[in-house]
Amino acid sequence: MASTDKPLLIKRYASRRLYNTETSDYVTLEDIATFIREGREVQIVDLKSGDDLTRQYLLQIIAEHESRGESVLGVDILTDLVRSYTTQASSVVPQFLAASFEMLRDGQSKAMENMGSMNPMANMPGFEAMRAQQQAFMKAMTGGMMGGAASPGDTGASENGNDDLDDIKAQLQAMQDKLSKMGK
Repeated sequence: MASTDKPLLIKRYASRRLYNTETSDYVTLEDIATFIREGREVQIVDLKSGDDLTRQYLLQIIAEHESRGESVLGVDILTDLVRSYTTQASSVVPQFLAASFEMLRDGQSKAMENMGSMNPMANMPGFEAMRAQQQAFMKAMTGGMMGGAASPGDTGASENGNDDLDDIKAQLQAMQDKLSKMGK
């Protein structure tokens, strides 16, 4: 079994085919998505130039899932993301998203812990399978999002920016509430 503490290296050939260096075979975008859902970090590089193409392919995976009707990102969120590329908000958006996913991951793990110990449904047939599926979903949703991101408390806000910080916290809570409703 290959070590999972380092990223799985995928090489893109000139033919645009993707080659898994661990198993010595070609893979598809769906295969890469499966690796990520299973908790594996992936790095995709161009064989000839050595350029890191990971972001490009991750965005392509997201776009394909969204186009198939597996919508996670609403039009309003996508619109705001596009806007953030042309405004001063572009410096705050990555930290905001990273903090949001960290809060979501923490909340989900706490909820899953509580479900097992206090929930009377825990004795129902199939409950463990449902719980494992929810954990896999959360892992897939949040995997790789926190690499090198600032901690939620590290906002860089001054005393005058407390109103902005409160607004961001409220937006984070609203996003977390929406995502938790989607998981039900």
